[in-house]
Amino acid sequence: MKSSTWTGRLNDLRREASVGLVQILYPACCHLCAAPLAPESDFFCAACRTGLLTDTLPSCPRCAGTIGPFVFTGDGCAQCRDESFAFDTVFRLGPYDGVLRDAVLRLKQHTGEGLAELIGELWAERDAERLRARAVDAVVPVPLHWWRRWRRGYNQSAAIARGLARRLQIPCFPTWLRRLRNTPDQPSQSPTGRRENVRGAFAVRRRAKPKGRTLLLVDDVMTTGATAHEAARALCGAGATCVCVAALARAGAPVKS
Repeated sequence: MKSSTWTGRLNDLRREASVGLVQILYPACCHLCAAPLAPESDFFCAACRTGLLTDTLPSCPRCAGTIGPFVFTGDGCAQCRDESFAFDTVFRLGPYDGVLRDAVLRLKQHTGEGLAELIGELWAERDAERLRARAVDAVVPVPLHWWRRWRRGYNQSAAIARGLARRLQIPCFPTWLRRLRNTPDQPSQSPTGRRENVRGAFAVRRRAKPKGRTLLLVDDVMTTGATAHEAARALCGAGATCVCVAALARAGAPVKS
């Protein structure tokens, strides 16, 4: 059996074990808030499902930042218009707020892997048509540095990516990108510091084959786009035709002009 097949099977077993553990500890309860589930519900209660899937705020098609209702976005919004990105567009599940913010914080815990995959599948259900319209060939998560991944136990972006890929029925390649250094957390940096912090932080592995592909780059939270830009730049430098970003939550204040 090929190593990739073994890896996929191990990932499935790990997800099933994680989901099963939640059901043992909290039978018939929502995987996010632990509220009792209605008989017809599957994994999430009605309130959490609505909170995760409802994005009523307009967003910029280029950077997915929240914008006002009358903002012109033909060449991006005021926040990204003067930025040069290696990615083509950004999809988001929603803004970093409310239920989605609670979910992101849960995913940063070592027990969040099964939840991350379920949210990825739920996201793919909602946006399958939009994502398939981009003719995406494969899904690639933004990697964690090995030290941070060891401490957390898993990469939340990779788990989200597996859920997305499974529901979209396209391959997921969690090892195509590697993080070259353990960069400080982005939220603690200024916008300029964020760019410098991740400059040259990613590399494409030798066995990866991004050439000629349209890739969906997955991350849990996006603020300025600096991390996604650097990861996309590495993939495009290795021959990817196009990189679209899927950011679970988009942080940042709304752009009003």
